[in-house]
Parts: sequence; structure tokens; C-alpha cells
Amino acid sequence: MKYMSGKEIRRKYLDFFVKNGHLELPSASLIPKDDPSLLMIGAGMAPFKAYFTGKMKPPCTRITTSQRCVRTGDIENVGHTARHHTFFEMLGNFSFGDYFKYDAIRWAWQFLTEELDLPKDKLWATIYPDDEEAYKIWTTETDINPDHIVKLDDNFWEIGSGPCGPDSEIFIDLGEERGCGSPTCGVGCDCDRFLEIWNLVFTQFDRTEDGKYNPLVHKNIDTGCGLERVASVLQNKPSNFETDLMFPIIEYASKVAGVEYGKNKETDVSLKVIADHARSISFMVMDGILPSNEGRGYVLRRLLRRAVRHARTLGIQEKFLAGAVDVVAEIYSGVYDELTNRKDYIKKVITLEEERFATTLNQGMELLNAEIESLKAENKTVLDGEVGFKLYDTYGFPWELTDEILHENNMTLDKDSFDKAMEQQRTRARNARGENKRMDIPDLRDSNIGELKIDENARQAKIVCIWKNAQITDALKDGDEAGVILDVTPFYAEGGGQEGDIGSLKSDMGSATVIDTKKLPDGTVYNIVHVTEGSLHTGDAVEITVDMTNKLASARNHTATHLLQAALKRVVGDHINQAGSFVNADHLRFDFSSFEPITDEQLAEVEAMVNAEILTGQDVNISFMKQDEAKEMGAMALFGEKYGDIVRVVTVPGFSMELCGGSHVKNVGQIGMFKIVSETGVAAGVRRIEALTGKAAIDYMNNKAKLLSEAVSTLKTNETNLLDKINTVLTENKEMKQELTKVQAARAKADSQKLLMGLEEYNGVNVIVGKVQAATMDELRNSADLICSKYEKAGVVVLGAVIGDKVNFVVKANKDAVARGIHAGKIVKEVAQVAGGNGGGRPDMAQAGAKQAEKLPEAFDKAHQIIQAQIK
Repeated sequence: MKYMSGKEIRRKYLDFFVKNGHLELPSASLIPKDDPSLLMIGAGMAPFKAYFTGKMKPPCTRITTSQRCVRTGDIENVGHTARHHTFFEMLGNFSFGDYFKYDAIRWAWQFLTEELDLPKDKLWATIYPDDEEAYKIWTTETDINPDHIVKLDDNFWEIGSGPCGPDSEIFIDLGEERGCGSPTCGVGCDCDRFLEIWNLVFTQFDRTEDGKYNPLVHKNIDTGCGLERVASVLQNKPSNFETDLMFPIIEYASKVAGVEYGKNKETDVSLKVIADHARSISFMVMDGILPSNEGRGYVLRRLLRRAVRHARTLGIQEKFLAGAVDVVAEIYSGVYDELTNRKDYIKKVITLEEERFATTLNQGMELLNAEIESLKAENKTVLDGEVGFKLYDTYGFPWELTDEILHENNMTLDKDSFDKAMEQQRTRARNARGENKRMDIPDLRDSNIGELKIDENARQAKIVCIWKNAQITDALKDGDEAGVILDVTPFYAEGGGQEGDIGSLKSDMGSATVIDTKKLPDGTVYNIVHVTEGSLHTGDAVEITVDMTNKLASARNHTATHLLQAALKRVVGDHINQAGSFVNADHLRFDFSSFEPITDEQLAEVEAMVNAEILTGQDVNISFMKQDEAKEMGAMALFGEKYGDIVRVVTVPGFSMELCGGSHVKNVGQIGMFKIVSETGVAAGVRRIEALTGKAAIDYMNNKAKLLSEAVSTLKTNETNLLDKINTVLTENKEMKQELTKVQAARAKADSQKLLMGLEEYNGVNVIVGKVQAATMDELRNSADLICSKYEKAGVVVLGAVIGDKVNFVVKANKDAVARGIHAGKIVKEVAQVAGGNGGGRPDMAQAGAKQAEKLPEAFDKAHQIIQAQIK
């Protein structure tokens, strides 16, 4: 067994399977493509689900990859064990209806023992007890020790219904010194002695809803070999964290914190967490994920904040994650060059979030400390789980941290109510994911679709495939909603941020509305249709109608996004890059990288520049060329998009050139008008511009003109003098409010003088009860305060006023009156009930509302009675 670096292992694996007829593909983005059921790519096979299910044809029946993955299911174990990570690389070789168990097992054994030179006597394999075929291959086609083959019942891979099958796992014995010492220690033990390094999944059955296992016509191979685990073996390290794929980050964090790795278990855990999470967040931001409070962005935010929290426990108070990104980029240089190319951007995003959490962390601690003090004051020892969940959800506090701080104060967290709140959040997340689920597509491999064409001028076609509820069918009836593939289509499919075309299909037997157009991962265009009458059948000839008004409106907005990006680069700077877009017939939305708002002056200049270009009336040129040639000419490409060797280039001569597959106007003059309606921030380092074109822009401006005309008419002026008139009205309004305040004060003073003349005294307590003029509750309270301030000894005042169609009461008592037994809250409650209302308050101040103004005199009589009864 010889030492190999992580890079060497990765390269040797890929080269081995390329040599054995596999197509090497680059790692897919962590953001799943066309799969809303996944939050992030968490397995090597995840990008190939459509190949396994037959929804699309793979570019090769044998594929090999080193796939970057993120999983957070065991996040709390990270740092505490030798193998748990949130980010890892999965080496994989896959067969889609090509080779099966024989080659999968034989090649795995050959790679481990010949290419990596692992000792054969240390290798073990597990199989499913009923899988005699796998047992025979292991014992006849490899020279593994037959005693090292273990049959385990859980060696069967399945998730609900669908493709499934037995699997065979390969382990390496790391030696007794790594074991638990138990006489029963063996493969499957929870200790670190037997390390699983490879899993071979034999997908050979289709499990039905009623539990039957039907053999698959197309059998597949799905394998996963953990790069970090293999590296720990070949580098003779006790855990994945000490390998060259992670340890440089630990060394960096140790240096910043001023602590030595390997001297203290608690500090080691924090260093490992920082190393793991730094890798994860670097790759997540590289792939276009930004911090947010939901979905992938929430996972990124949680990992980043967890790293910062562990840094605090090590004494790191300053920002440090940008330096960790530098180390990550160096580890993966020559493998993931995007890390280096986008390093400055990644560091900026991460640093901004790190700065924000510094404040959030303090706020969370303030909240927790306040709750602890409140519990102490009430002689309680259990913190409500809802509060714990708020700390977790809002401030990024794992419940273990909250519980730990509580224990320091002899308190605990109500974990049951915390779990309930957590489950409610998960339910909301599952429901949200379900709402976004796309129409299920069946296995199309055996449907004989034939060659398909895209022709924007096509007006007739033949239906070659229909499916409904994930099942291929030959016919649709009135009211059905289903997927349809045409042999030739003029419909533009949703992509690149642009909505798909809509329209209609009509045959001799029926008609349907096309409510959306999408495409399969291999580019096959399909329509989602709603049958409005009659029926549609496979093989039917149909007349096609594309909603050209909708299509042209979308094209206007799409071309305008190209002009907008070009103008932003000219006006704001070349650092502006597209971070996302959305285009439909109604408006356009353009997200771009920028760490500060665009000024009003810059927006005005951008808008003017785009409109000036529209007025040139230039033709929009569309051409096809090699990707390298297009980039040399200056064509802009969207980061993260996969482009083929031949690309489609959309050019507005002298102004804009982009790689794009969307629909566009033939001439920029068709855009008509461009109007920016908003510019906002949507995430750290990302701004958003929303704009209108064509008729929508004209309607927007007409509505503004109408509003202006109405304002001019209302203020009885003209457009030239409108601003002066508004300023005059505002000045007059301010002066009138000041004058009204004076009048109200004078009226309150007059009312108080009048009421003082009716003062009565009950057993040494001064009492004033009566009606005043007041327009608001504030005025009524001020009158009560004014009268009460006149008392030189114990005194109480009860005031009533009719405000609008209601009656309001205020009762005010000074401290001497309260000492004599007066309780304003009890007085106002009974007084208000006489007039059909209710209320309450403190002993010294209370208010209430009622409905029957005509009963004010009776209410005042009641006040006198209650006050006399209360006086001690």
C-alpha cells in the first residue's frame, strides 16, 4: 500500500474507468438541475436520476465521475467522528443498461488491489443473503478470502416504490488497534476498525406500490466510493480530517486561534467543524448558492454560522473565513478551477454573512440571557422549546448550545416542544417542495419516439408520445392534463430564465390548450396540455397555434435583458455579472452581482442607454459557432451553465454579445420602450432590476401620466407649477396642524376649568366627573392629565367623550387617591358597562370604549356611586 494524495486517487480512479470504456464527466453543480425533489446533490448518482429512470438517454451507457456532494443529515456528528462530513466527494462508476454485477465487482476488486495496492487480506465484502449471483462472482472472479464475505439483511437498496436492488459493500480492516475490543467486533460494528470504502448497488428490480419486485428490463449499476475515506487509508491517517483534503484548513484555523491540534478533544472538534464547513460553504457559493432563510441558502447560512460559533469557542473574534477560502482553493487547484476563478466573489459573500452573524450572535445571546433571568425570577428551570427553536431558527443556535448554556444555570430545554416546532417547520418545507414538483415523467426509453425536430415556422405536427400521471398512454379525453411530445415543434421551452411558449393544438378529433412548454434534460421539448374538447391520440396530426402575442412579448423582455446587462457593465462597471433572470410576457427580472445599490443617476443613465439602442433599429443577429471562438470574440456566458462545443450566439452589433438559447426579437426596434420600475437587494452581493418593455411599458407610463393629470386637477394647478403647489399645501397643512394643536390645548384648558367648578369632595377625596370635547383618545387622556394635575390632595377624575359614533372613557387617579382605595380600572369597567361597553386598566389610569352615547348621564351617576364605595 503506497501513499497517494487526494488528487492522485481521484485521477487514478477516473483514468481506470475511462480505460474500461467509461465516459468521464465533470462534477455536476451542487444545485440539482430539473429536480425539485432534491435540495442539493448529495450522492454521485443524483445528477443521473433521469438516466436511471429512463426519462432521458445518457450520452454513454458507461459513465464515471468524481461528484461533489453536500449532506447535512448528520451535521451534529461532524467533528465528533472520524468520517462524518457535510461536504465530500463521491467517486462513482455507472452503467445504464450495459454491464452488471460481473464487471462491477471485478473492476472494484481490480482497482482496489492492483491500482491502489490495498492488501487483499484486509478487504471484506458484504452481500444480500439471497444474492447468490453476487456471492458466486465474488468467490470465482476475485481472490478475496471467502471467509471475508458477510451476508447482511440490510444490504438491499430501496426508497419506497421504484427501481431498487441488492448491494455489495467493500470494507477494509484497519487493525485491532482501531477496534472496540469486543469479541464480536466485525464488519458492521460501530467502531472505526472496519471502514466501508465502496458500495456497489445492483438496480435490478422495480418495486410496485403493493410490494412486488418485478425484474427490470434495463438493469443498472450505481456505485459510490468515498474519496476522503480512501485517502485516509492510503495516507495512513486516523480520520478523514488529517488527510491532505482537509488538514491544511485545520492548520490555518489552528494558527488563527493560537491553539495546537491534537492536544485537546474539545478544541479539536471545533477545528474539524471549521475545516468541514469551510469546504462546504466555499463550494456552495462557487455553485451560485447565496445565504438566505430558506432552502439551499438556509443550509449555507447554517453551516457558516456554525463555523463562526465554533471559532468563537476557540477565541477567534475577528473575521477569518475568507482566509479559509484561500486554503480550500489551494487544496483543489487544478481540479476545481472555478474556486480560484471566483475566489474574490466567494470571499466577499462569505465575509458579508460573517459580519452579519457577528451582530446576530450577540442578539441571540441577549435573548437567551433575558429568558434565563425571567425563568430565575419565576423560580422555573425549563425553557420553552418555542424559545429554543427561535434561537435555532432565527439566530442559528443549535439546541445543544442552548441546552449547554441552560445547564450552566441549572436549567434545561423543553426538547419535546422544540422537536414539535422543528417538525412543523419540516412539514412546511415538505409541503413547499411538493407544491413546486414538476409533472412526473415516465420511462420513455421504449416509447419509440424517433427523431424530433425544432422548427419555429412549423404549424403542423404529429403526436409521438403522450403521458398522464407518470404513465404512457395512447389517448387523452376532454378535461385531461398531460404531457405531449410532437415530432416537430415551434414552441420555445422554458429555459435560461424564460417561460415556455403557450398556444393550442387541434386535431380532427379534439383540441387542447398548451399551458406550458418544457424540456427534458436531454433537450427533448414537450408540452403540458389541457384537453378542452374531444380527444387526442398518439399518431394524430395536429394543427399548431403558438400565442404569438405572448411569444413576442417574452422575446421583447428577453432581448431587453441582454441590452440591460450590456448597459450596466458600461455604466456601473465590468464587475457586473448576471446572477439569474426571469422573463415572461409581462415583465423582466434581472439579478446581478453588486455589493452596493445602483444610484438613481446610474439607473437613469442605464435606462436612457437601452432606449437609445432600441431607437437605432438594429437587427438582432443569431449565429452558431464553436464555444472557444465565441468567447474569444467577447461573448458573455452565464456562470454555471453547461454549453456544448457549438453554441448559439445572440448579438446586437456593437452593443451586446451573449451565449443564449432563448427567443429574441428580430430587430431591437420591436422592443418599443424600456422602463425600469425597481432596483432592490435580494441577497448578499446580489441586486435585482425589474423592468417593462413594449405595451406593458407604455401602459405603465400612461398610468403615471393619468396619475399626474389627476394630481394636477385635484390641486387646481398645472404640471409646471405642481411641485410648488405640493410644497405650498404641505406648508399650509403643517401650519394648520400647529394651529389646531393650540386650539385643542385651549379647549382642554377651558373644559378643565369648567369641570373644576363642579368639583365634589367625598370623605377628603376630590372628584370630578363629566363630559368633554375631544377628537381623539390622546386629547381625552391629556384633559384627564391636566385636571388631575390641579389636585393638591387625593383626587380622581372620570371623563367621557363622544368620538365618532362611539363613547370613550378615561379615569385618572393620583397616588393619594389610590392610597385611599381608588382603583381606576374597576371604575372604568363598570362605568363603560352602563353605556354598553367594557374596559379596564391600572389603579391610577384606565380607559374604555362603549356604544351608547345617550347613556352618558347614567354612566356618570354610576361613577359617583363607585368612587364613594371605594374610598377607605
